[in-house]
Amino acid sequence: MPHYRAGVIGLGRMGSTFDDEIAQGGSIFLPYCHAPSYRAAPNIDLVSGADIHDEQRAIFGDRWGLDGRHLYGDYREMLEKERLDIVSVCTTARLRAQIVQDAARAGVKAVWAEKPIAFSLNEADAMVRVCREQGVALAVNCARRWNPFFDGARRLIEAGELGGLLQVTAYAPCSLSHNGSHAIDTLRYLAGGEIEWVFGEMESDEAASGEDDLAGNGYLSFDNGVIGYLRGMGCGIASWEFDVIGEKGRIRSLSSALEFEWFRLARGLPARYPFPLPARVQGTGLTILEDITAAIETGRKPRCAGEDGLAALEVAIALRESHRKGGIRVDLPVEDRSLRIRSVETRHDDLPARIRRLQQ
Repeated sequence: MPHYRAGVIGLGRMGSTFDDEIAQGGSIFLPYCHAPSYRAAPNIDLVSGADIHDEQRAIFGDRWGLDGRHLYGDYREMLEKERLDIVSVCTTARLRAQIVQDAARAGVKAVWAEKPIAFSLNEADAMVRVCREQGVALAVNCARRWNPFFDGARRLIEAGELGGLLQVTAYAPCSLSHNGSHAIDTLRYLAGGEIEWVFGEMESDEAASGEDDLAGNGYLSFDNGVIGYLRGMGCGIASWEFDVIGEKGRIRSLSSALEFEWFRLARGLPARYPFPLPARVQGTGLTILEDITAAIETGRKPRCAGEDGLAALEVAIALRESHRKGGIRVDLPVEDRSLRIRSVETRHDDLPARIRRLQQ
């Protein structure tokens, strides 16, 4: 089994300590975030980290047993000195595009980047292009693709258990770029096609006129005939739920993926079947790393590749453009690649999220 050296850029919650906050079970399977997943993987050594904030580096070093020689204030120095195979990019999205490109050009084999992929379509295009040119596997952390229950739903769909797919609906109260990247990517994953055009409705004309992240609803037309609906505004009791409807079956993910339902036609009536549970559930981060290392070794794309992260951002921007232009249909790809959304998690990002939370 090949062995890999890994480093993390951006040593905050998702880079390091998010798992320490999880107090009870649910749809998140530990290890989940980057550093603990590297530490738990049998064929990967976590060897270094980089962050511009002294406090973040100190916490990371204490938590994972790394001394100051392998902790860097400048990620470029880490890339130069540490001979890394896999790099996680867990910084604010404001900086992510350049760091991913620098890592790819530094000779790493794979990049595991947080979502959203970037601010602008130009940035995301460049990330995907440079990684492709350098032969680097780029994975974007829209993690539901690696969740065993969503993966099980996709397997049922591919096996024809739902018949021809008709509609996929997401109820996800969120801003379109930040957590909306999860919702849009999951719609694409379940639908199994590419989105050709959209209609969008944003939370307000004022919000749609700017570049800040915003909530919105959308109608999505896929190239395989599936229709997708995204409700990102005020979902009430239906928070983070997905509904897949086919000609002869249906799958519903309820209560943030705590429950899955599967229905099939029996004598012309919908009958509930036991949703197939996995025989083994491992940490999501380990599943992701198995996929990334397989991508390195085979040359195939990760399950959620850079192109998927780009597609999620492009759909979000297209939905906003539809509203801006009076609710018209917007075809993909979006022509103006300078368009962007400033992800909501980057507000006040001069301070790490951990420090802001402690101050609050």
